[in-house]
Amino acid sequence: MTAVPPAAPDADPIPPAEPGTGTGSIRVTDQPARRKGRWRRFLTTGSLDIQSKLLVMLLGVSVLAALVIGAVGYVNGRNALQTAALNQVTSLRESRITELKRSFNQFTQTVVSQSRNASVIGATKAFTSGWDDLQDTPVSASDRSKVDGWYRDTFVPQLDARSGGTANPEQFAPTQDPQAYLQAKYTAPFDDYDKAIKQDDAGDGSSWSAAHAEYQPYFRQIVEAQGYEDLALMDTNGNVVYSAYAGADLGTNVEDGPYRDSNLATGYKEALQLTSSDDIVVTDFARYVPSLNVPTLWVMSPVGEDGKIIGVMAVQVPVDLINQVMTGDQHWAKDGLGDTGESYLVGDDDLMRSYPRQLLEHPKQYERDVVSAGTAPATAKRELQVKGSVLLQQVNTTPVTRALQGKTGTVVADDYRGKETLAAYAPLEVDGLRWVVVAQMDTSEAFAPINELTRNIGLALVGIIVLVSLLSLLLAQVFVRPIRRLQTAVNRVSAGEIGVEVRAKQGDEIGDLGLAFNDMSRSLKVKQDLLDDQRRQNDALLRTMMPDEVAKRYKQGDQTIAADHQDVAVVYADIIGFDDFARDLSAEESLALVNDVWRSFDDAAQRHGVERVRSTRSGYLASCGLSVPRVDNVRRVVDFTADAQAVIDRFNAQNGASIGLRAGIDTGEVTSGLVGKSSLIYDMWGDAVSLAFRVQGIAPTPGVFATQRVVDKLGDRNDLEEAGLVETQGGPQRVWKFVRSAR
Repeated sequence: MTAVPPAAPDADPIPPAEPGTGTGSIRVTDQPARRKGRWRRFLTTGSLDIQSKLLVMLLGVSVLAALVIGAVGYVNGRNALQTAALNQVTSLRESRITELKRSFNQFTQTVVSQSRNASVIGATKAFTSGWDDLQDTPVSASDRSKVDGWYRDTFVPQLDARSGGTANPEQFAPTQDPQAYLQAKYTAPFDDYDKAIKQDDAGDGSSWSAAHAEYQPYFRQIVEAQGYEDLALMDTNGNVVYSAYAGADLGTNVEDGPYRDSNLATGYKEALQLTSSDDIVVTDFARYVPSLNVPTLWVMSPVGEDGKIIGVMAVQVPVDLINQVMTGDQHWAKDGLGDTGESYLVGDDDLMRSYPRQLLEHPKQYERDVVSAGTAPATAKRELQVKGSVLLQQVNTTPVTRALQGKTGTVVADDYRGKETLAAYAPLEVDGLRWVVVAQMDTSEAFAPINELTRNIGLALVGIIVLVSLLSLLLAQVFVRPIRRLQTAVNRVSAGEIGVEVRAKQGDEIGDLGLAFNDMSRSLKVKQDLLDDQRRQNDALLRTMMPDEVAKRYKQGDQTIAADHQDVAVVYADIIGFDDFARDLSAEESLALVNDVWRSFDDAAQRHGVERVRSTRSGYLASCGLSVPRVDNVRRVVDFTADAQAVIDRFNAQNGASIGLRAGIDTGEVTSGLVGKSSLIYDMWGDAVSLAFRVQGIAPTPGVFATQRVVDKLGDRNDLEEAGLVETQGGPQRVWKFVRSAR
């Protein structure tokens, strides 16, 4: 039924004249009365008039659209901001890895070049010779007392203050005369290593001191220029024959001395196993007692001469080398890391290998945070005392665990302070060290833009909803339900649905429009049915010309359709003598007989899983394993040719003919696809196709011929006889003929 249009919004309809009033009088009703009647009708009948329904619909649709747009904008904006935060920590992680590898490479290459230096080689020989000379030099009681006093009054108190323990001076007492002698001359006189390195010659007249006077300025310059913590030379017996700072390890033996369990001893043993002075050994951080128990990393390289290892040079890497890279030289804000962004290293023992940012900037707050996160108070206090966290702060967080498993990625997880962070992690393999790089930022800072975006979108949605509500009040008076119904029908047709009709009848413009729409919809349905029928016919025709998968790609618009196949059995069959047989037949009769043969071949091919590729008046090309890979494709093709010979036998018997089948079989790689543009042909080509064609023509007589590759795949058979050779790119290949059993 056609809806009645509402009255104009600016005037009420004129009521009929009241009885007895002549021509009648005009009574105008006000808008509030109309609204009151509308709501009274809703309360009594449970329905609203068209205008009210449109108002509700417009409000609902508009508000929903605003919410959806706001939600989409929020999700997209949040994802974009979150991606930006992820990219920031990921970029920080990658830059730190690149810089750390570069720094290590420069450092290790410098050590290698120095170990090959003639001065280092000469120094190693001189100090080793001087050490050997000291084996016969007695140590005076005064010198021994001086060394004992240095350990008791200088070294051990400094060690206890740095490590927080209580060491026994006797455990470090020299066990060799050369050690005691050298420490009395170069170590005990000083209470500071920085003073000891400045002494060139103790003036004792020994050959070792002569070597020291010659090479100490050279090594001192290297140590100070490169920033080494120490540089030591060791002979092949494990003796530390030289130390730039003349520390407690001067003259010790790393194999049986007090520091035999140190990473210096471990690295020395590995360095001796190296066969070239171009190789290096890098030890992981470990506490080193001569350096007052400070975590120490060594880079070692063998010193060789004339292909023989004469010693090992060891360089103590400063922790600052790593911290400068991982902290960006403490320029976090300049690097765009805000207030909480940082990167740090962790070893495979879950202990830090660099200093965290908060420890350097806010040590007291750092202590409170790590203790609340589970770090022992004594450990946290120790980190503040030594102003470092290497081998102290444990980090067994999710990023570290995943990175130690060889994974790389990003995650939101709690860090060593118990703070939720956005972290990018990756394993780091550098010179044999197995570390983990973590770049992170507190989520409160990383996702701060997302919170601001949420607030802005919320305010925008409130404003949009208010504006939409006002506009809906105006638009609800314009639209009517029939137009809505017709619009819905049009939308359904535009979405692809056919046969859509609306309830309509003549009477007004909207009704006429509905009838016209129905006529159009019925016309579209008839045309769509015709198109569907034509499409089905086209599909059937395509399937007769090419495989279904190729036809599907062709319909999708692929311009070039070709595929390589690795293991395909190919057969090319040719009918011999058909022209002589059909000489007296008409063209239609001849073609009909050929088609009968090909249909029989197609039936046999279908039974054996063989696919016809193309056929001509006298040739039939087929394959097995092209569209559907088959393990026994060769056997299937051979069985197919046997059935094909039977087809020819039946044809001869039925038609009194004497035609024959000559077929060639090969297996290998082929290519299939559509050839041509205006006239498409599905074809197959390749070495296997060419060889199958050539093999079938090896003899003028009928028969089934196969290459050596086919025979090899068939295994032992007693129905084969040698038919000759065929030349291929790889050389001559033997051809075999299948011997048919007598019937």
